[in-house]
Amino acid sequence: QVQLVESGGGLVQAGGSLRLSCAASVRTFSSWTMGWFRQAPGKAREFVAAISGSGTTTHYADSVKGRFTTSRDNAKSTVYLQMNSLKPEDTAVYYCAADNMYSTNKYEYWGQGTQVTVSS
Repeated sequence: QVQLVESGGGLVQAGGSLRLSCAASVRTFSSWTMGWFRQAPGKAREFVAAISGSGTTTHYADSVKGRFTTSRDNAKSTVYLQMNSLKPEDTAVYYCAADNMYSTNKYEYWGQGTQVTVSS
């Protein structure tokens, strides 16, 4: 069983930055691929970023490439999503997820989400 708790969401002006954190309660955090997803009102959930257990492999959605960076600290069992140059269209609930296989779309465990609102 993996429990995930996101934090760091909030209200920011367009062009600003936020860093999301996701703390995992799991014995071997470095064995888990971590993903970030988001869901805007009235829209389907979409993939944002993924990072392998070692942190050496990452993938990003085209919409965030060059602006968002995901990283992890395995000693702290925490994954991060640094979001720069935020746009109003980045407004969504952001979720972290965990799976034991590297993927950009299939994850077994999910956090409760944190709201990110970008004002224009």
